Amino acid sequence: MTPKKARVIAFYLPQFHPIAENDLWWGKGFTEWTNVGKAKSLYKNHYQPRVPADLGYYDLRMPEVRESQAEMAREAGIEGFMYWHYWFGNGKRLMENIFDDVLKSGKPDYPFCLGWANHSWYAKEWNSEGAKKDRLLIEQTYPGEEDYRLHFEYALKAFLDPRYIRVNDCPIFFIYDTKTLPDEFLNLWNKWAIEEGLKGIHFVGRLQNDNDIESLENVGYKAFSSERMWGVYSSSNLIKKTFFRLKNFFLKRPPFTVDYKEAYPHFTSELDRKENFYPSIYPNWDHSPRSGNRGFIIHRSTPEYFKKHVDHVLKMINNKQDENKIVMLKSWNEWAEGNYMEPDLVHGKSYIKALSDVINNK
Repeated sequence: MTPKKARVIAFYLPQFHPIAENDLWWGKGFTEWTNVGKAKSLYKNHYQPRVPADLGYYDLRMPEVRESQAEMAREAGIEGFMYWHYWFGNGKRLMENIFDDVLKSGKPDYPFCLGWANHSWYAKEWNSEGAKKDRLLIEQTYPGEEDYRLHFEYALKAFLDPRYIRVNDCPIFFIYDTKTLPDEFLNLWNKWAIEEGLKGIHFVGRLQNDNDIESLENVGYKAFSSERMWGVYSSSNLIKKTFFRLKNFFLKRPPFTVDYKEAYPHFTSELDRKENFYPSIYPNWDHSPRSGNRGFIIHRSTPEYFKKHVDHVLKMINNKQDENKIVMLKSWNEWAEGNYMEPDLVHGKSYIKALSDVINNK
């Protein structure tokens, strides 16, 4: 059997369709496209607004859009989508209808898993105007065992789907905030999963501190991932940080702007070589449609630099067991964060081709 090059799993935002809560918070018909479309160029050669190409300003309620996304992801060499999943406690969900339809219809016939975005929503996170007067939109809560069971029964329907992505025959379940989630949640879900005939759940925790691995392993996490996009700032010394600030000041750019070619070497760590650590790859990032001048912007991302970044990551995981050669792609379609693989008017399918080329050694 030919060894796997990589198991790339792409985070997928099930937004881009109106929901009642967004109508209430932001006005009738609001979707992420609202922020994307009204984004402005903040400095010379700033690539904004981003305009989608092949799929246009799509509505994810349309099955043919989701089929086209899956087709493009296959073309890129992506194993499957990790749908962001929102469960706020007491059975409260948001944006669940897209994944529910994928699950119920059996289409697209393309692998998937769930990532629980278990955090509260604040106005400043979703719209730049929210920063002027931030407010809590919806709170993440953990009501206890009864709600954990209700949540598990919902997720179990997905775990049992033949499309669900597994590691060593255990369904993957990604947890965004490991700090606030009670330990008993993992214990109960594992117990219930085994009672339902599964071998357990492959809990993947998003690390907020590399030193937390041992403590999180002790409560049931099987693997870890980390966001290192901001590494160019967080790992830099004071002199280098001052240099970035001065450079942006003289170039009249927002303070948290950095060129992709300077940033991508910081996206990785020696920790990524560990068997139970899943590194991340980032094609691009520009949070200004949501945050304006406060946003973190990775400037001049190109498919060529992305290709170098991916090639480096795949070399780091080369000696792992095939099951664990997982790479998290952030993200498939986070357009309002300038973080996406889907075609736009400038680059077309170039990022898709770049990823495919590295995976297929072209």
